[in-house]
Amino acid sequence: MLNEKDLIQLQKKGISPSQLKAQLACFAKGFPYLKLEGAASVGKGIVATDEASRNAALQAWENYLQGQHVISKFVPASGAASRMFKDMFAFVDAAYDTPVTDFEKQFFAHLDTAAFSDDLDAACQRLHGKDIETLLAEGRHKDVARAMLCAEGLNYGQLPKGLLKFHKYADGARTPAEEHLVEGALYARRNDGSVNIHFTVSPEHRPLFEALVDRVKNKYEAMFNVRYNVSFSEQKASTDTVAANPDNTPFRNEDGSLLFRPGGHGALIVNLNDIDSDIVFVKNIDNVVPDRLKADTVVYKKVIAGMLVGLQSQAFSYLRQLEGSPTEAEMKEMLHFLESKLCCFDATARTLEGPQLKAYLQKKLNRPMRVCGMVRNVGEPGGGPFLAYNADGSVSLQILESSQIDMADPAKKAMFEQGTHFNPVDLVCALKDYRGQRFDLPRYVDPATGFISHKSKNGKELKALELPGLWNGAMSDWNTVFVEVPLSTFNPVKTVNDLYREQHQ
Repeated sequence: MLNEKDLIQLQKKGISPSQLKAQLACFAKGFPYLKLEGAASVGKGIVATDEASRNAALQAWENYLQGQHVISKFVPASGAASRMFKDMFAFVDAAYDTPVTDFEKQFFAHLDTAAFSDDLDAACQRLHGKDIETLLAEGRHKDVARAMLCAEGLNYGQLPKGLLKFHKYADGARTPAEEHLVEGALYARRNDGSVNIHFTVSPEHRPLFEALVDRVKNKYEAMFNVRYNVSFSEQKASTDTVAANPDNTPFRNEDGSLLFRPGGHGALIVNLNDIDSDIVFVKNIDNVVPDRLKADTVVYKKVIAGMLVGLQSQAFSYLRQLEGSPTEAEMKEMLHFLESKLCCFDATARTLEGPQLKAYLQKKLNRPMRVCGMVRNVGEPGGGPFLAYNADGSVSLQILESSQIDMADPAKKAMFEQGTHFNPVDLVCALKDYRGQRFDLPRYVDPATGFISHKSKNGKELKALELPGLWNGAMSDWNTVFVEVPLSTFNPVKTVNDLYREQHQ
């Protein structure tokens, strides 16, 4: 039962009592596993390009850039880097003083190659009166690690990844946020020289991101002869989800208020919905490489963008035809396009004729569209490409996490584990319809694809409700195409030692 304070709290967050009731119902009933048709692979939902098709896509993208279309780059950048330094936090808290694990030994052995080493050296001298080399020679490894992690030092344990120094250059080190500015100039520059980049950030770190962009923007504008339009947004309070006790009743804080938690990256579909662009590139903040390795990234970003605008152009042409009186033969051609190019199938669709077929085609073609890069599976964690059944009985391409698949079913578990590809979060999205109107993206979310995780607060267990993931269920009802891209385009930084990999040196 809600009290007056609860209602005031809900009003401030922009959440209605009925929304709260629906969230609590999710804890009680849970979420169903998705019904799978099979894992996607090359020739079965994943397109493998050859030189001719890549060249055609590249030309299509260059042609598109010459028009009046609005193009943006959307970078989720709110995640803290604390997990990146999990092992170093453990070392600082450990009973021993010098490195004993392979991870710790590697971290200190290669520290001089890190892009942040000069800053860390200065922090050590400020805090301890000695440089890194001297401290390590004295066996004071923990003092060096603390200087990196603590607020009085570099504060890397609390900052978001986007603000850490990742790569060294002759003119100084670059953060991932800066590398995304560079990438934007290389594949999302409009013919008027403008580059639109949007970062989603946490409220406490927004001033730091804004200060960074203000400090470096002129440098990169001069370097690439562009003009940046950089914007920021924060996850909206209205997308937070209520926490529940193990018995599915609302979890309350010590002051009696309801506990709300961020709903995960799926909440960002609302932020993406606010972007007034025709085409939007979506990529994780930490998947960046130095300039010497950017060529593949730039080429394949343009390739999947060119494929997107080509498919969109064909879909738009069919939708305009459908406003008139297309023949049965013309509609069968459209159905073939939907099945062969957009990988959307329905067992009953081929039996439809006349007005019923026309309505089906209008519904399926007039949706947001995305082309997703897929890399060969090399054991990295992440969502996999699947052909899955939708609520209306159709089958389409989806990016699924293991939590959405019944792993107790040996066949489903094997299907997930033996998948040939995985999703590196490499998306290009088309957000407007054939009349130039923006799609209302929240309408295309499948609410049945959230999941429940188990957390704790102040020693008490709780259940947390995660919204459908941004590139998972939040884009469930989109037209989706998967394209194979080389592994060289995927270079995430999950731990600090990943920065020592050749791809980040």
